[in-house]
Amino acid sequence: MFLGYNCAQTTAFSDPARVARIEASSHFSDGKFESVQVMGKNSLSAHTSAAWDFLFRDNNRVPDRKLPVQPVDLAHFNTPAPGQLNATWLGHSSLMIHLDGYKILTDPVFEKRISLVGPSRFNGAVPVDIEAIGNIDVVVISHNHYDHLNKASICALKEKTQRFIVPLAVGALLEKWGVARDRIVELDWWEEYRFDDQLTFVATPAQHFSGRGLMDRNKTLWASWVVKGPTHRIFFSGDSGYFSGFKKIGEKYGPFDMTFMECGAYDPAWHAVHMFPEETVQAHLDLGGRVLHPIHWGTFNLSLHSWFDPMERLSAAAALNNVTTALPVVGETTVYPARLPSRPWWNLN
Repeated sequence: MFLGYNCAQTTAFSDPARVARIEASSHFSDGKFESVQVMGKNSLSAHTSAAWDFLFRDNNRVPDRKLPVQPVDLAHFNTPAPGQLNATWLGHSSLMIHLDGYKILTDPVFEKRISLVGPSRFNGAVPVDIEAIGNIDVVVISHNHYDHLNKASICALKEKTQRFIVPLAVGALLEKWGVARDRIVELDWWEEYRFDDQLTFVATPAQHFSGRGLMDRNKTLWASWVVKGPTHRIFFSGDSGYFSGFKKIGEKYGPFDMTFMECGAYDPAWHAVHMFPEETVQAHLDLGGRVLHPIHWGTFNLSLHSWFDPMERLSAAAALNNVTTALPVVGETTVYPARLPSRPWWNLN
């Protein structure tokens, strides 16, 4: 039975139909979702060392000057033209994507601070007013962490979004925040949802975890996403360590015009759940990607590496492997395949 869920967060898990779907998942056991691969546990000393470094070691984790930001040109997102693919990076894993005439947001976080005690954006405010964004076809959520699922942003988007597509068990929280149930689609890994006869979303595996506190660890599923339009196909990684699933996803659904891949917040102490930049490049190759657009970096202080380390390492690995990259500043739009930002703007010297 589905026991042990902390229902203080939401009462929606009293719904028998939703509970039955959760219990039926092959990735759910003993009240929790399980990762793709068994992840080893680091020693107490390793965790203690990482915690000490995080509190007392600087290592240029936050830039010492204002980063370049570009005001968002909403014309790219709002123009309802078929046959085009463009993506505007809003920082971290938040993207405004126009794919073949459809408007998609990924992991929208428009707040400066992600939680009461969490870090603030170090690259300034999101360079577009959420109220200025018009109607949206789909909001895609990768998992239930504060830096990917933001209450204020969801509440601001709930009346203008046709569908919120989320991993299994995440929908209950959205309902608690006022999203109408008929706008929520919950998927298990490898399940597909057809938005219409032209646009399909597939929940694919990721090597990660979920939770917003001490009591709800892995009570909701996490996922990467395949999005298939009539002309273009993209992959959104969410958060994930490197694992063999990328190759399997590529074989089943690739190649991809663009892959949006996590590249930041890594450390040897939690290597199983966040890729090193060289692995980000390899995952892109496994997927059969054409253009690699790194995400999950340059926004929040979530690890021990310098804020620019992800791009230094990713750029070097991409060059070695002849991988084409898109490296926009926050607010800048990548237009596939004609305009791919490539300036190493993180080099402030």
